[in-house]
Amino acid sequence: MRKKKITQISAIAMAMAMAVTPTANVFAYGETSGNSTLFSDTQKVSDYSTWKDSVWNKKDTEGTLTRKGEAYDSSKIILTPGKTAKDLGFAWYSENKGTPAVKVGKKADLSDAKVYTGTATDINRSNQKTTYKASNKVTIEGAFEENTTYYYSYTDDTKNPNWSEAQAYTTKKTSSFQTILVGDPQIGASKGQTQDGAELTNESGEANTAAENDGFSWNRTLNTALSENPDINFVISAGDQVNKTGEAKEEEYASYLSADALKSLPVATTIGNHDSLNPDYSYHFNNPNNTENGKTAAGGDYYYSYGEGLFIVLNTNNYNVAEHQKTIEEAVKAYPDAKWRIVTIHQDIYGSGLDHSDTDGMILRTQLTPVFDANDIDVVLQGHDHTYSRSKMLYGDGQTHQNYEFSLNADGTDYDWDHATNVDTGDQITLAPEEGDTDTQAALDAFHEDNNCYTIEDVDGNTVTDPQGILYMTANSASGSKYYELLSTQQDYVAARSQNWLPSYSVITMSADSFSIDTYQITDDGKTEAIDDTFTIQKSGTGTSADTTDASETEADASAN
Repeated sequence: MRKKKITQISAIAMAMAMAVTPTANVFAYGETSGNSTLFSDTQKVSDYSTWKDSVWNKKDTEGTLTRKGEAYDSSKIILTPGKTAKDLGFAWYSENKGTPAVKVGKKADLSDAKVYTGTATDINRSNQKTTYKASNKVTIEGAFEENTTYYYSYTDDTKNPNWSEAQAYTTKKTSSFQTILVGDPQIGASKGQTQDGAELTNESGEANTAAENDGFSWNRTLNTALSENPDINFVISAGDQVNKTGEAKEEEYASYLSADALKSLPVATTIGNHDSLNPDYSYHFNNPNNTENGKTAAGGDYYYSYGEGLFIVLNTNNYNVAEHQKTIEEAVKAYPDAKWRIVTIHQDIYGSGLDHSDTDGMILRTQLTPVFDANDIDVVLQGHDHTYSRSKMLYGDGQTHQNYEFSLNADGTDYDWDHATNVDTGDQITLAPEEGDTDTQAALDAFHEDNNCYTIEDVDGNTVTDPQGILYMTANSASGSKYYELLSTQQDYVAARSQNWLPSYSVITMSADSFSIDTYQITDDGKTEAIDDTFTIQKSGTGTSADTTDASETEADASAN
């Protein structure tokens, strides 16, 4: 497998600091890469120390570990968007299996609350202190009006209820709304990187310093994004919530779910390659409109409606595009009046990261591009790359191309990332040929050429009206657990890209006639700064024009492949 150039960043030696120096760069499915979030700011170091003692490990006043911290708790509740903005999903673990329930009211004491029961699924998951026997899920439909504060509480068993402390949940307006797009929190991916002279590890409980590191940074990103954008309705995650591929990963999920914001902020997650081969994901998240399409051990495709948007989430770790097409068509039929059609996938079929964008990132490009075109998809949100990129407006070239996929390795615990398999012929393409192997390199070159299956729409500027093409956005890491280099040469389909080795997030603003996206990075001192100009798609209502308004000097390439 080809090695990437390593960017060295000096670690700052200070007690409790989380500064890291990159060790070895490998693909996103590898164990280590890039640099983690720098902790060079004194206040950030202090914040981390406080969080570690009071939240992660929860020490008492004398500094003794109580084993009540987040490192030992996988039971935390998580909210997910429902079928519509009036609906909401809840999921959490419990030690015993019963009839779970959530009660919701508008009064803080829940004296006006209505009780909604759900279902429990048998599991056997341990996180040091506790063994969990049930995954509880409750779905509430039609109960949540916009611009209203509700309170909820939950119990593992209605027969012997022990209701949780009431938690506030405030809805926002839906006619025009905002979401946060994040990429690859990948809790635990900083394993093998160094902090203060020691390697971060993925051992269990308090010894899982990688989960600890990444969990703090994940919390920090969400809190920073919400402080700058208090009207966010929900979060979209483009996949890889956690890092351990094909293994039980409860310490990592404990860290992911420890983010306080997620108690009152729904998150629409996408199954990444690191989530895909283990059922933990399906136990922790209660997604709406689950389908039988695109399934792996983690689950399959789903979709939901919010405001003027139809959001379709595909598990592209399953390479059966015919199934994903069924999901898209089912979703469009279910919500025919949606003004916007947004797809989220993990693999970045139009990204700019090394080695993804010219190897496994493009693996589904020839199959998905025509499906997206045929179903009038407006925007595709992607992760996987651990870099940021924004495409030009793209559509297919109308030509016939070969189709490709990844196969599982022999023991089924991960994919064979070294080879792409031709779906039609069964031939394997080696993605990192040995130096001097001209035949293998020629096959790879042909693979790259065959994947140039797109056309770049002839539009200019950062505001476009009724475009024919699709916008592809690739999110960088939201936690800073792992980064990758940008491809040395920017592809012709890329309008803007960035890699500043800092956690980032995007803010999407949607109304009936407008979709805008702004992307920010979080500096070491906790400030946010834009890394790209605002990009806006407008709809005139006719869907026939391709007018543009030049909002910046952004370069646009009007050539077609």
